Amino acid sequence: MRVMAQMAMVMNLDKCIGCHTCSVTCKQAWTNRAGTEYVWFNNVETRPGLGYPRGYENQDEWQGGWVMKGGRLRLRAGGRLKKLATIFSNPKMPSIQDYYEPWTYDYETLLNAPAQKTFPVARPHSLISGKPINVSWSANWDDDLGGSREHAVKDPMLKGIEDKVRMEFEKTFMFYLPRICEHCLNPSCAASCPSGAIYKREEDGIVLVDQDRCRGWRMCITGCPYKKVYFNHKTGKAEKCTFCYPRIEVGIPTVCSETCVGRLRYIGLVLYDADKVLEAATTEDDHDLYEAQLGVFLDPEDPEVRREAERAGIPADWVEAARRSPVKKLILDYRVALPLHPEYRTMPMVWYIPPLSPVVDVVKDTGHDAEDVDNLFGAIDTLRIPVEYLANLFTAGDVAPVDGVLRKLAAMRSYMRDINLGRDPRDEIPAAVGMEGEAMYEMFRLLALAKYSERYVIPPAHAEQAHALEELATECSVSAYGGGQQDVFGEGSGAAPTPVAVENFRVLQQTQSADSLEQLPGDNPLRGRVNLLTWDGRGMPDGLFPSDREAGR
Repeated sequence: MRVMAQMAMVMNLDKCIGCHTCSVTCKQAWTNRAGTEYVWFNNVETRPGLGYPRGYENQDEWQGGWVMKGGRLRLRAGGRLKKLATIFSNPKMPSIQDYYEPWTYDYETLLNAPAQKTFPVARPHSLISGKPINVSWSANWDDDLGGSREHAVKDPMLKGIEDKVRMEFEKTFMFYLPRICEHCLNPSCAASCPSGAIYKREEDGIVLVDQDRCRGWRMCITGCPYKKVYFNHKTGKAEKCTFCYPRIEVGIPTVCSETCVGRLRYIGLVLYDADKVLEAATTEDDHDLYEAQLGVFLDPEDPEVRREAERAGIPADWVEAARRSPVKKLILDYRVALPLHPEYRTMPMVWYIPPLSPVVDVVKDTGHDAEDVDNLFGAIDTLRIPVEYLANLFTAGDVAPVDGVLRKLAAMRSYMRDINLGRDPRDEIPAAVGMEGEAMYEMFRLLALAKYSERYVIPPAHAEQAHALEELATECSVSAYGGGQQDVFGEGSGAAPTPVAVENFRVLQQTQSADSLEQLPGDNPLRGRVNLLTWDGRGMPDGLFPSDREAGR
């Protein structure tokens, strides 16, 4: 047994309203630089739909992830010899048209046009070439099933179940699927990189790109089946979701989680046996991969696991955090969270609770009690979006685990209705899905009423200099490769990166060597400012809003 720790996330899809706040705040924090205009570390997709980039789940086309060949685990895109043969021309990679050509608008014409009979128009201009373009695709072109007859019908997950999904707008059910990098236990992006620039951190399992070692071969983009590695065409480097590691290291959640309107994200630590990862990833039957990955996780309550964790150098407070982890409860204890595309064999660590919401409407329309457990169980098989579709997303097509999760969620609704109406709880309801009443109540609290400290159980990193881990500067680690001057077509368009001035270096040095912003010298321009990357969202600290004097009042 080789115990290791892994930061993980669970998202409750029943609570996602598709507001894209997570995408926008992630964009502002990490990808608001030159060369990353089309990059979305976090994006929200409407399902059914093609996703981002377009059709990324079609691995026959994009060759991502792992496959079993000759009883061994191999990269679908080929091994070292094939990569060497195509290292200067990698054809299995989405083009900018599969993402979208980022654009801005010609605001100068709109704002400065002289008086005329016709209203001036701000035409879209490419942020890459600067030339006028016609906008024809974007990161969520399928939003709210827009153009569903043209685009959603091409969803790769509909293959084989086309007759069970009705594409008439008034009959089609949709749900939102937020996606970030999966920070896999068996990342195919890292195995695909010829430079060894992508690595998995030993202490918390976060997968990162070493910007100094990256040579821009872009094999990682092909290797990632989720297509969550992007190429910065300005710097010639690969970039990806960092799980907001500067925030995680000081014990606060990722930006996407912190700003989530629906409070649907849970972050916590899980312990796993590194010696079992390869065995689980090489499970022959795709339908067994979900259970195989569950077998990799370890119980932090087990004394033997705790002893092995201590031998492995995992701090005691991290083991305690794994014991209280909401991710561990949802994945292992309640078993209501499922992995995204386990058939890719990367062992993803961002899991999802499938949506149940429409089942109530299905029952209500029949005139029956929409919260009765028997009616709910019977309606699961009549969802407008079939269980088979959810199974194609989360369990490699195996319907049984998805059906079990939906039945637990339906039972929870019926059980809690009796309690909320002052009736005696019916223990036969949780028993019907293999749970006890107390466990079902605790699951309800976690899914519906959990406090901030219950949704995010993140142990801070152990380091001699804690402040050295904080990112209090105005730039993040990947930002050093962007820069340039502001232009009508975006930051740094056509301009070379600006060298760092000695004054800026001193500001950053002072900032990173101070325990707080209030300890900075008076001439430091960052003094008194609030950095949203490190703010925990509580209270209203000084500097969050301008004072009356600064506002000119």
